[in-house]
Amino acid sequence: MSKMKKTQNIETFIGCGSNYDDACIILFGAPYDGTTSNRPGARFGGGAIRRESFGLETYSPYLERDLNDLKVYDGGEIELSYGAPVPVLKTIYNYTKQVITDEKLPVMLGGEHLVTLGAVRAIVEKYPDLVIIQFDAHLDLRDEYLGQKLSHACVMRRCHELTGDGRIFQFGIRSGDREEFAWAKDRVYTQKFNLDGLDEIVRKLKKKPVYFTIDLDVLDTSVFPATGTPEAGGISFNELLSGISKVCELNIVGCDLTELSPPYDHSGASTAATCKVLRELLLSLKVES
Repeated sequence: MSKMKKTQNIETFIGCGSNYDDACIILFGAPYDGTTSNRPGARFGGGAIRRESFGLETYSPYLERDLNDLKVYDGGEIELSYGAPVPVLKTIYNYTKQVITDEKLPVMLGGEHLVTLGAVRAIVEKYPDLVIIQFDAHLDLRDEYLGQKLSHACVMRRCHELTGDGRIFQFGIRSGDREEFAWAKDRVYTQKFNLDGLDEIVRKLKKKPVYFTIDLDVLDTSVFPATGTPEAGGISFNELLSGISKVCELNIVGCDLTELSPPYDHSGASTAATCKVLRELLLSLKVES
């Protein structure tokens, strides 16, 4: 019996009611926002997504697929300590490692973007040639932020220490300090402002294991205001769905959605948008149903 098998959660994302052993995709939440530098609240993202999802259909008219035909286990929010990020990242690492050891695909809901590092640490052990595709408004390539090396502002710099040069591909970037852009120039592929060039990168990475991380602040603030560090000038909802569909043609070995902070959109529109993004992401992944 798998160590991960347990009683099904009462609160799950719509259409994700498979048991762990039968599932091909494991959805789980990492409710942490301890290094958020502007507007906290991302720890509430996963719970809000699950509650709001029942206003959504399981069927996607975009893809003509249905979550009810896909075996997804929703493990709920994993229990994380408050405060310092080191034990948080270790817990995420352990959970992700168990999922990939069981030959299943981890899909993580943040939480702030630092949670990505815990998952990548586990996955790069199994896939040493891992590459990362990042949709984001921010470079997240600072070596330290306010004296801390473990920060949402540093997450991709820490990931780069695991992958090395030429294996992180960033899209939608429209914010970062001068030193970040200078450091990234010969080390990281960065597409500013939009998803242009994604088709070419997808062709280039056809045979590589890929971790796909989506910081939802890649979306324009008119579409998605509920995030910790909003940046005007982002991509549209339809552009994001198109980009997800293209990336998911690759060999995705792990992925995440981060930085929904529900308290900053009382209309609930940002959470509703995230639910649809998650549905389309799950249905786009190339797994056996």
